[in-house]
Formats: sequence, C-alpha cells, structure tokens
Amino acid sequence: MTLKFIVMSDLHLVPEGELSMTLDTGTRLEAAVDAVVARYGDADFCVLAGDLADLGQPAAYERLQKIIARLPIPVFITLGNHDDRSTFFDVFGAHYAAETGKVDKVIDARGYRVILLDSSEPGRVDGVLEANQIEWLMARLAEAADRPVIVILHHNANALHINSDSIRILEPDAFVEALKTHPDVRQVIAGHVHLTSTASYRGLPFTTLAGGHYSVSFNVDQPQVPFRRLKGPGQMAVVIGTEDRTTVLFEDFIDGNEEIVIVEEAVEILEEVA
Repeated sequence: MTLKFIVMSDLHLVPEGELSMTLDTGTRLEAAVDAVVARYGDADFCVLAGDLADLGQPAAYERLQKIIARLPIPVFITLGNHDDRSTFFDVFGAHYAAETGKVDKVIDARGYRVILLDSSEPGRVDGVLEANQIEWLMARLAEAADRPVIVILHHNANALHINSDSIRILEPDAFVEALKTHPDVRQVIAGHVHLTSTASYRGLPFTTLAGGHYSVSFNVDQPQVPFRRLKGPGQMAVVIGTEDRTTVLFEDFIDGNEEIVIVEEAVEILEEVA
C-alpha cells in the first residue's frame, strides 16, 4: 500500500495580532491547512518539523493548537531552534517527550518507519543530537531493518554551500554513521534553512523544504554575502512512499517571491531575536 504524508516546517507562529518579519504567520499556516483540507485529506498524517513558534511563547503554541485542530489527519510534532521545549510541554503535554527527554517519535505506517528527531538545543541556533538520541535512533533503526525508513528533523546535517551552513548540525558524524547502520534510509528531511534543496551526502539522500515562513535567496559559495528574505513561497512537502520508491513533492500554498523590506531601525531588534 502507498504511504502519503505531509511535512510542514518553520511555522514561526506568534500570538494573535503580532507579525514575524512583517508576515502574519498564523494566516500563512491557515493557508497551509486549507491546502491539506482541499487536496490531501487522504494523507496518512502530517509532520510539523520544528520552529513551530517564533519566540517560544505560550500564546503562540496555543494558537498552533487551534489552527491544526482543523486538519483532518493525525499530526506529529518535533521541535526547532526557535522553540522552547518546556513551554511546548506546558501547552501540548509532557507525553510528547520521548525517553530521550526530547520530542523524538516513531511512526509506523504502510510498511514504512518514519522517525522524528528533536535537533534543538537551548541557547543554540545550530542543531544538536545528543548521545542518548543517537543510541535511541540506532535502536529504532535496528527494529525496522526489514522496511524502508524516513527520518525527519528540523536541522539539516549536510552543507549547502551557502550562508546558513554555520547553523546546520555542525557535528554530523555520529548521526550519519547511525543512519548508515540501516540498509534502506529513503530520505532525511529537514527544514530550518527556509529553502528547497536535495543532496546526496555520504551516500544518503537529504532534502530540505522552504517551509511556511519567509524564504531566502542565496549566493553559492559566498557565505559572506547576506541572504535576501522573500515573502514566498510558503511551502510544504508531500511524501509518497511505495515498496520500490520514495518521492518528495513540494506544494507551494503561497506563491510569489517579493522581497521583505525591514525598516533600518528594526534590524538590530530582529537580528537579536532571530
């Protein structure tokens, strides 16, 4: 049977009446939910891959609960660097914590195992997978040696040759070696970088989606060049899995790439909270 699921990332929700980088992120998430209701009600589930709240505020998580309640399919969650884990637990419940203490999760569906990893670490923008998470991951991979696996987390492990490479998982070796213990890792899907990419890294397939917040333009191999923030697209991924292939499609629920212009006086404040 065919597996079908949705991945959303980088929602950056703020409380009602507030904006993030000039954008109404709640309205943008509503548009993503509308797209799922209209076209993907037959999907098996939806994954939210981190940066759920822009500043980790309780009101933002409460707003998230309200919006995703409209989804007609189960929703599974992990966290990103903008999230506050303790606040998330306060709002969503401590049962979201795995034995690792982080928001890690296993989903078994239609002959696949999907593994969610919480790569967030308080006080850090780059991604971290702790030693107990790597042990947990290896155990979950070993349990599923007879079926294909998809791994989803917030931070990308592979370099993209752009400005954001300084905030990826900077020590990816243990993660990659754990993944390579499994014979059939079909995809490693991340958000975080606000752009769409695919790569083969150490023999494994890596993908990023642009997500629901602003998107970015970039200058390849010129990390000193600042990126431009763009209003679109707002993007989610649609993953299709069969026995012999796994496909990741990108649904732009918001079109356009107009540049976001931020008034000079606000730049320092925004950079402090980014």
